[in-house]
Amino acid sequence: MESAHDGPEVEAADRRLVFWATAAVVVLTDVATKAAAVSSLVLGVPRGIWGQSLRLALVYNPGAAFGFSFGASSRQIFVALTVGALAVLVHLYRTTPAGDTLRMLAIGLVAGGAIGNLVDRVRSPAGVVDFIDVGLSTVRWPTFNVADMAVTTGACLLAWVLWMDDRARESGGAPVPEM
Repeated sequence: MESAHDGPEVEAADRRLVFWATAAVVVLTDVATKAAAVSSLVLGVPRGIWGQSLRLALVYNPGAAFGFSFGASSRQIFVALTVGALAVLVHLYRTTPAGDTLRMLAIGLVAGGAIGNLVDRVRSPAGVVDFIDVGLSTVRWPTFNVADMAVTTGACLLAWVLWMDDRARESGGAPVPEM
């Protein structure tokens, strides 16, 4: 038999489970795929998966997205920025209402991706391991990894959820429906 207190406690546990499971899957997948890339690819030598549109190409990125760099201090600066971003994500996690599954999923994706790339930055001065290369002929997207995909997807989802919540508040309606 359920007590009156089971509802919110169960919802809070579900919220934590969504966040932690998502973040853990992202980190573990990211670490495993980077280890596989390092052990099976030759630095700078692309291996076609789907013609020249999708290739695996091992590179190390000491900077950030699109090769953005702060020079010799990039590693330390990006570690600090990542820790700061994780602090913001912890705040979002703690303030997210129980049952807000989409927001928890988004925060878990961003946190997992941030942690995955942070592991590389702490572990190696060479930088973050990137290995997914997409494009057409000589027009290529910057090489990326699983953590980058999680951060991008999570950030887009989080922006959408927060935008929908703001729209609902402005119109006096309910927040974004749950999954």
